Amino acid sequence: MTSRRQFFAAPALLQPRAATSKPNILFLMSDQQRGDCLGLDGTVPVDTPNLDRIGREGARFRNAYSSTPTCTPARACLLTGLSPWNHGMLAYGSVAKQYAYEMPRAMRDAGYYTYAIGKLHYTPQRNYHGYHGALLDESSRVGSPDFRSDYRSWFQSEAPNLDPDATGVGFNDYNAKAYVLPERLHPTAWTGQSAVRFLESYQRPEPFFLHVSFARPHSPYDPPNRLMDRYLQRKLPAASAGGWASRYEKREGPENAIWYGRMPETEIRNSRAGYYGSITFIDEQTGRILETLERRGMLENTLILYTSDHGDMMGDHHHWRKSYAYEGSARVPMLMRWPKGLVSGPRGQVLDQPVELRDIFATCLDGAGVPASRPIDGQSMLELARGRTAGWREFIDLEHGVCYEKSNQWTALTDGKWKYVYKALDGEEQLFDLTRNRSESTNLALDTAHSATLRQWRSRMIAHLEPRGERWVAGGRLALRDAMIQYSPLHPRG
Repeated sequence: MTSRRQFFAAPALLQPRAATSKPNILFLMSDQQRGDCLGLDGTVPVDTPNLDRIGREGARFRNAYSSTPTCTPARACLLTGLSPWNHGMLAYGSVAKQYAYEMPRAMRDAGYYTYAIGKLHYTPQRNYHGYHGALLDESSRVGSPDFRSDYRSWFQSEAPNLDPDATGVGFNDYNAKAYVLPERLHPTAWTGQSAVRFLESYQRPEPFFLHVSFARPHSPYDPPNRLMDRYLQRKLPAASAGGWASRYEKREGPENAIWYGRMPETEIRNSRAGYYGSITFIDEQTGRILETLERRGMLENTLILYTSDHGDMMGDHHHWRKSYAYEGSARVPMLMRWPKGLVSGPRGQVLDQPVELRDIFATCLDGAGVPASRPIDGQSMLELARGRTAGWREFIDLEHGVCYEKSNQWTALTDGKWKYVYKALDGEEQLFDLTRNRSESTNLALDTAHSATLRQWRSRMIAHLEPRGERWVAGGRLALRDAMIQYSPLHPRG
């Protein structure tokens, strides 16, 4: 049984660890955070001063995406540095027990002590994929016999007479409510505190590769009351809805965990207040982590990355949750701060090249100064920060197999300026000019003034999918599909 002794000791008088030739690497991530939910993005009135600091002192990638925007395929992408077809998960399913080449194992081989804190969402749940150790918060998920997360074990040791789910909001609910227990018991606080304890006590001779993975702002939207109140008192953006989205106004899905539906403005506002409050709570924990790095003299010898596995529609276009091609679901925050000497370019860069979760692995390898030992699809974002943009991808591929209901299966391409979406059940096409219409309220696919642009992106999609065979492209045309294709032939089934 896990007890509070699993927290790392925090001696107050530890001296800074001597710098090594390799930088430490701190990989921070949230779960289900939209790309526009950063103060630096300037779109949403959400307070993220500590996350903004990472971007101001490093770089922010304006057009960052999750290619298969649900939890497990996104995490397979992070593990492998591969595109959906190449890591094999085209829809929600179980992360494979092992891939031929994985980021935690590669960082171990590069001389790092690897540790993970928070949500991993692997199967089996104690399969660490090469991390030397981990402290897990898997919410209430029990995917392995007799599994209990380290957070839940700690909670029981701290508050044996309390229920960790006492707030009463489900893990896919759209509604929000302030956390009803003492703030220090919240899983976000536990994850932040665990990371702080790791950093405070770290004295190993090798550099660390620390992955800190917050389980929020994924529902339940349950921030501390002070943060829920902060956003309820603000003017919050209303949900956007294009004319093309009217078909999604009817409520569909479980009672509180809907995936479509036009909800009353008061309920959308409440959801957003809880969601934004959850992000600010993560930001506060990030501030504690950065402060600890500074106090121990580690900040300028640590490469820091921040992203999320996917976004959250939050009622835009009457869509909820994730798995969609639209910006709310597929665009994610991507921030990077590098140690002195690793990049000669200026700090505070805002870069427009399309990046994706697959680029995290390549960036970490670059930061460690080691080449990939097997081919991966990702590219090092440090190269963009260095100003070396030649050869960067022109656009990024997105896709998701059937999720929630049969019509939600699609492939898409975007360069951050335009987005093309193909819906495989009926062949519907969507074309969005993201430069002028980031909210995607206007579908230009039926506008004859944009027929040449539509043909260009359709041709790119055909070229992208044609190597997969006739289930994807038949007779030179994009094929219709009415059945789930969950895994590609390249998925390791073990």
